[in-house]
Amino acid sequence: MDAADQLASMGTFQVLKLPLGFIRVLEWLFAIFAFATCGGYSGQLRVSVDCMEKASSNLSIGIDFAYPFRLHQVSFEAPACEGIRRERVFLIGDYSSSAEFFVTIAVFAFLYSLMATIVYIFFQNKYRENNRGPLIDFIVTVVFSFMWLVSSSAWAKALSEVKIATDPDEVQLLIPACKLQTNKCGSVHGPRWSGLNTSVVFGFLNFVLWAGNIWFVFKETGWHKGTTKLAGGASEKQAGTFNQQPYNQGSFDQSGSYNTQGNMSQPSEYSQVGGPTSYSNQM
Repeated sequence: MDAADQLASMGTFQVLKLPLGFIRVLEWLFAIFAFATCGGYSGQLRVSVDCMEKASSNLSIGIDFAYPFRLHQVSFEAPACEGIRRERVFLIGDYSSSAEFFVTIAVFAFLYSLMATIVYIFFQNKYRENNRGPLIDFIVTVVFSFMWLVSSSAWAKALSEVKIATDPDEVQLLIPACKLQTNKCGSVHGPRWSGLNTSVVFGFLNFVLWAGNIWFVFKETGWHKGTTKLAGGASEKQAGTFNQQPYNQGSFDQSGSYNTQGNMSQPSEYSQVGGPTSYSNQM
């Protein structure tokens, strides 16, 4: 019995106990975690510039950045170590495309999985009315599985580059005053990456969920049901062939008579000892 047949005999919300419905719930929950941890991220790093002229030094320069990680638009003021003059310095890199692509897939995956769950619960008959609903569900599930893999991989690569671009040791190289040996620059602290690392993990977990759900959605389509019926018909035909009665050929019983049914009660024309007991058409 497939999930569609089980739904007909179960309560409305019992679909959530089946793999098809339960995985859908996990999909929209994990999608929330994915786009929340990435789209809601903001980080900060701090560097210090110790000029030879102590009055010009700044030992705690805060640099804030956030989603969508257009780092080339992030700037901060650093001392030029020439009097009180300050210089505006920009970070390097634009990683918004990978980050926004990842968040977009997460949002749309959340919306679709939530809508699919509602359909499973409240519109079971419409979903199972014809093959169109399960077929669309199957195609969308395959597409989202592929998109989760692509977006998660792209975002994982972009995140590694964001970490390099916001490394305090790398940021120091962008400050002109730090290129002079008479000045000393250092890092106070770097950004915290636990939130963004979690977003990558949830991205690949979503891929596993959607890819695993392909089979359960495929079972609802006419393709799987047609294959099952074809296999069932072949099995019944094969079983009918083996159940046919074999041809019962004639055999000799112990008395020497020819038995066409395998068990004749009439005596044989010739006995084992002596001559013939009867002779038809005697002269």
